[in-house]
Amino acid sequence: MADTRKLIVQQWVTVDNVAAEEDGGLSFVSGEPFSETDTSGFKASVMGFIDSVDTMILGANTYAQSVGYWPNADEQGEYGEKLNNLAKFVASSKLDDAPWGDFPAATVTRDPAATVGELKGQRGKDIWLWGSLQLMHSLLDAGLVDEVRMLVCPASRGQGTRIFESSQDLRLVEATAFENGVALLRYDTTGGRS
Repeated sequence: MADTRKLIVQQWVTVDNVAAEEDGGLSFVSGEPFSETDTSGFKASVMGFIDSVDTMILGANTYAQSVGYWPNADEQGEYGEKLNNLAKFVASSKLDDAPWGDFPAATVTRDPAATVGELKGQRGKDIWLWGSLQLMHSLLDAGLVDEVRMLVCPASRGQGTRIFESSQDLRLVEATAFENGVALLRYDTTGGRS
């Protein structure tokens, strides 16, 4: 039986493919948060995605940037509740534990490639790699990333960290424009492997 559980990277990017500004920031991100009364196609897409995953992988820096906000992000409504309840793994060589507020703590992994390989062999929904560009690059190099979802914001930065550092062949799966100016581009990275 072929693995059906995929590792999906989701990155917010500018139109010039900057995924982190020179200071590491994401001031270009638009389209979030959304309200409980939001009926936009963008919200439907984002909620559909979070419903398709049950596990999140993040690097130590993304964990450090996120743990102070997300476990207490009541304004994020149902999206925040679903995100906080995902099983989480933090790739770190330094952390011993990774608490997540009042929600179940993340599991620290010293070998994210092996952890992802194990997770992909288990039953479950897809696995979400959240931010974590350095981790994304290492998992791409290891052939473990199945799909890259880019949420392209209507802004450019010129300088910063680009989503890809080296050549990468991708196959377009979906291109959707939303009313808030964000475009979702989904790419298959597997080149037909299963």
